[in-house]
Amino acid sequence: MSDTADRLELYADYVCPFCYLGRQSLEQYRERRDEPLEIEWQPYDLRAGKRNSDGSIDHDVDDGKDEEYFEQARENVRRLQDEYGVEMAQEIAVEVDSLHAQLASWYVAQEFPGQWEAFDEAIYAALWEDGRDIGDEEVLLELAADVGLPADEIQSAIDDEDLRAELEERFDDARGEGITGVPTFVHDGYAARGAVPPEQLERLVEGN
Repeated sequence: MSDTADRLELYADYVCPFCYLGRQSLEQYRERRDEPLEIEWQPYDLRAGKRNSDGSIDHDVDDGKDEEYFEQARENVRRLQDEYGVEMAQEIAVEVDSLHAQLASWYVAQEFPGQWEAFDEAIYAALWEDGRDIGDEEVLLELAADVGLPADEIQSAIDDEDLRAELEERFDDARGEGITGVPTFVHDGYAARGAVPPEQLERLVEGN
């Protein structure tokens, strides 16, 4: 990562539709910049406390998100789709767990940083544009191969208990930093939360 380029931290979880929409806004902002903007992804776990041992999601856990919450979320997703000019295969994905995707992505960010962004975009597109289950290892291995990553290494990363412990430390660090929801964009000590418009990202990066 360059020491001179502007850098934006992005706390995100692949199963968050607003993270996908926030990435669309971010790309619109980056496209109109004269200078590059580097993205430093910080993983966040929206399924914390709801993950069964078999990887399924325990919907009996009370996280304060009732049907009214989800209906409002769907309305907001539809509004932002129109605002950013994107189409999505689904508005929410409550049955999908991103843990394996985040393990794979975290490994790629460290070992193949030049290919991380393409992999990141492929994971988002698979879930939100194509409606695929990014919790499925075979899907992740296919996405990795499509962007030129070694599938065998990605499989090993998914199975690596030490890497999982490292990732869970990053989840804890995010909460320790006061991150309570995603997406959260951070630049130079200032933050913007939610799928904010490109103009707000511009003010965040260039106006402080």
